[in-house]
Formats: sequence, C-alpha cells, structure tokens
Amino acid sequence: MALVLVVRMRAQEGKEDEAAGVMKQLAEATRQEPGCIYYIPVQSNEDPRDFMFYEQYRDEAALAEHGASEHFQRLAAGQLFGLLESRERSFYTTVE
Repeated sequence: MALVLVVRMRAQEGKEDEAAGVMKQLAEATRQEPGCIYYIPVQSNEDPRDFMFYEQYRDEAALAEHGASEHFQRLAAGQLFGLLESRERSFYTTVE
C-alpha cells in the first residue's frame, strides 16, 4: 500500500499563472525523489484559480522527506503558499 495525498488549492486572484509556473518547477523536482510514485498538479477547466495535486508516495517516510526537501522548502513554502487563497490536504491509502 502507498500513501496518497490530495491537495486542493485556490490561487489568489491574478496569481494563477504564477502559481502554475511554481507548481511545474515543484513537480519536476519532486518526481526525482526516490520515494515519489506520482506527483501530478492539475488546474480546473472551469476556474483557472482552482488547482489540485495528486501525490503518491512509497510510505509516510517518503512524504516526510518530500516536505523536508530543499525544493519543497524553496518552491512550495517559499513561493507557492504565498500565492494561495486556500489549501486543503486529504490523506488516503491505495486499495490493493
């Protein structure tokens, strides 16, 4: 079984393009982590301010490593979070 994290985010008005750019950089770096299985950012077709990340990790330790990584601290905590109006996280486990 793998750990899944779904993150729903809403960008501040006028910040959606900047947020999407940071998400692309974050995804590229995160996909190189050994414990990352999937890291997929998506943007709503109906409202460009609405985003979602589908993240899947080997286990909780891999998620912790992601959160402590240089690229997460620099891109997510250092840039992306400041562009958001809201952010909600939900945790799941794969059904196998």
